[in-house]
Formats: sequence, structure tokens, C-alpha cells
Amino acid sequence: MTRGRVALDSLITLIAPVVWGSTYIVTTELLPPDRPLLAAAMRSLPAGLVLLAVTRVLPHGVWWWRTLLLGTLNMGVFFYLLFVAAYLLPGGVAALVMSVQPMLVLVLAALVLGNRVRPVHVLACVLGVVGVGLLVVGPEAALNPWGVLAGLAAAACMATGIVLTKHWGRPEGVGVLAMTGWQLTAAGLLLAPATLVFEGLPDRITGANLAGFAYLGLIGALVAYALWLRGLERLPALAVSFLSFGSPLAATVLGWAVLGEALTPVQLTGALIAVAAVAVAQVVAPRSAPVDASPGHRRAEDTSPPVPASP
Repeated sequence: MTRGRVALDSLITLIAPVVWGSTYIVTTELLPPDRPLLAAAMRSLPAGLVLLAVTRVLPHGVWWWRTLLLGTLNMGVFFYLLFVAAYLLPGGVAALVMSVQPMLVLVLAALVLGNRVRPVHVLACVLGVVGVGLLVVGPEAALNPWGVLAGLAAAACMATGIVLTKHWGRPEGVGVLAMTGWQLTAAGLLLAPATLVFEGLPDRITGANLAGFAYLGLIGALVAYALWLRGLERLPALAVSFLSFGSPLAATVLGWAVLGEALTPVQLTGALIAVAAVAVAQVVAPRSAPVDASPGHRRAEDTSPPVPASP
């Protein structure tokens, strides 16, 4: 895998966490208040059904339960916990809590994928957390304990989903859009009845609410997850995970641009450190070993030889 290909794939994949960084401002400004299950269901089910209708491919064999598990981890439970954190914490603080994800991926990838933990990876993890901490935490940061717990659990769900997605890959002949549709639909079918039982529907839905749901479903889920899963196939799991630092960066920039929140010199320094962490992770990516989908399930479109593991 060449440096140029890694850089291009990283930039394309980075679009997903940048889009996800807008979740916090969309949640607080456009969605009905205190409806995390409804927000999660509306983000997943419509987009999933659209992709199923377009691709017309259903899971088969072991992919029924794998899809259910991946959809639950990557989208279902993750979406719910993400919106709980977004409702209970300032956007930047929620992003900071979930920035532990690369460290969790580092450990899980070593255990499940057999990836070697290198000192440069640990350095990148520390740089990323420090950078995001400087970027988003100030004296006004409110740490609701339930919000923090939800953010940590969301990071654990996404980290597990990333590693399992890398470990299993996808069935031969099945495209990224079909896999995305399977997982989004599975998540939506899990969330929709839970929404009706535990939250119910709001008395009225405004135009702003509909705009927020449409944005999160079409852009935040359908487009972003297709790019994210594409990146997981082409890049090492840890390198993709570090791209998630783009989410708090985007959330902070949107807060500055849309809500008029000022950026201090400390925040700017934190942003530079977080970007440096992402750059470090991507620089070492070509020398890391991407794991094939699974025995007998190598991607048909990927005809390049596997990259050998680092010595």
C-alpha cells in the first residue's frame, strides 16, 4: 500500500467523523429535546431501508447474526449512547469522553487481530487525548456523570465494532453500501420498538426537527457510514480509529462558526496536537498489517497483495 493511496483513503474516511462532529450541534439546535432513542432510530432505520431498496441484497448464513451484532455495536446502541451524551454534556466534553476510543481499539486489535502494539501508537493515543482535552475542556465544562458514562460506553461499542468489522470484513461479492444498509436496518429495527415503549412519540414534530432527522439520517448515517466502512476495509483498524479525532475538531469549529464560541490559544494548541496524533497514526499505517476480511472472504475489488506486518 503506497503512501499516496493511504493518504487518499484517510482523507475520504475522515469525512465521516467530520460529519459526525456536527451531531452535537444538530441535536441541541434542531432535534426534539430529551429524545435519544427517537433520534437514534430516525438516524438509522430510514437510511438503512433506503440502502436495502437500492442494493436489493440480504445477508445469508452467519451474516445474519454478524449483521445484528455489528449493527448493534456500530450504530444501534452506539447511536443511543451518543445522543444521551449529546443531550447531557456540552458537545466538546462529549467528544472528549469518547476520544478514548483509539486506546480501546489499540487493546482490542492486539487481542482479536493480533496486531502488535508499537510505542508510536501509544504516543499517538496520548497526544490525541491531550489534544482533545485542551481543545474542548474549559472551566465551564459540565460533567454530568450519566453523560460521561454514556460517552465511555459509546466509545467501547464503537471500538468493538471497528475491530470486529476489520476481523470479519464482508461476504464475497457484497458491496459496502449493502453492508451499510444491513447494519443500519438492524440498528433501526432494534431501536424503533424501544422508542415506542420507553419514549413514545413527541406531541408535534416541527420543520426544524424534520430537517435535523433528515440530515442525521442521509448525511450522518447513509453517506458517513458508507465512507467509514470503506475506510475500515482499506486501512488498519487503529489508523481509522485515530481519524475519529476529527469529530471533536469539527464540533469545536462548528461551535465557533455557528454559535459564536471563541477559540482560545489553548484550544488552538489542542487542535494542533490532535491533528498531529492523527498524522502520526496515518504515517505508520502503511507499515501496519491490514487484516483480510476472513478466510475465503477477501474483497473481490482489492487485488493488491497484503501488506506484511512490521518486524
